[in-house]
Amino acid sequence: MPVPSVSFEFFPPQSLEASFRLWDTVQVLAPLQPRFVSVTYGAGGTTRDLTREAVATLHKSSGLPVAAHLTCVNATRAETLAIAQDFAAAGVTDIVALRGDPPKGSDGFVAHPDGFASSVDLIEGLSAAGDFNIRVGAYPDTHPEAADEQADVAYLKRKFDAGASEALTQFFFEAETFFRFRDACEKAGIDKPVTPGILPIENWKGAVRFAQRCGTHIPAWVVDAFEKAERDGREDLLATAICTELCSDLIDGGVDTLHFYTLNRPELTRDVCHALGVTPKIGLRNVA
Repeated sequence: MPVPSVSFEFFPPQSLEASFRLWDTVQVLAPLQPRFVSVTYGAGGTTRDLTREAVATLHKSSGLPVAAHLTCVNATRAETLAIAQDFAAAGVTDIVALRGDPPKGSDGFVAHPDGFASSVDLIEGLSAAGDFNIRVGAYPDTHPEAADEQADVAYLKRKFDAGASEALTQFFFEAETFFRFRDACEKAGIDKPVTPGILPIENWKGAVRFAQRCGTHIPAWVVDAFEKAERDGREDLLATAICTELCSDLIDGGVDTLHFYTLNRPELTRDVCHALGVTPKIGLRNVA
């Protein structure tokens, strides 16, 4: 089986303890030589400053290629582009451009009167503003706000036409879900990389909530398997097996890059990567 290239997503720490956990996560996964690592942006832009600090620190201290998430929620165009330029000034020109989730408790996304109206609008603004490498999100299962799969694919094509270079998908449970989406993208004329997003399930109930929010279909066999594993205390073993099999099926189907949502808990991601033949190559650069 070919060995895939991998990348990892982290979220910014919001406490001292979380800062240590992030750094421990980086130390565990950095030797796997990822293509890049990314740092998320909280709902409603709530972690804007934390994301900026984490991105700058990782870029300076880890020796890894770093991509910064950027959204347009609750910010003017000028504020959003200023943040992008701050990233660039820190040496980070890889951006994961997303519309972003609305603040908790709100009814839905409402564009700032002076802000970017959509992810496509944001991508166009970044493309015009500087020399950024722009990645975007994609949805193998239909986005909750999309009319159908074809609408999702058409919108993804607009993102690529606006200047994106690669799409990272939302997580899913079966390889066929991704293959169906990949075929639809090819049929629509999308010829840029669409990389599957992988979620090693550290917490089953949390994964269910996450799936419900983003429209990810949970097959009945997965629900049954985790209910039985919880009774037997074998959740981690099941999660590793399911995730490894999913990744193996994707690789057998021609996928050569995988993007892991680590949730700053690296052990399952590391174990799955090792099972796929992604083994340590480098260590962290020493920090002066």
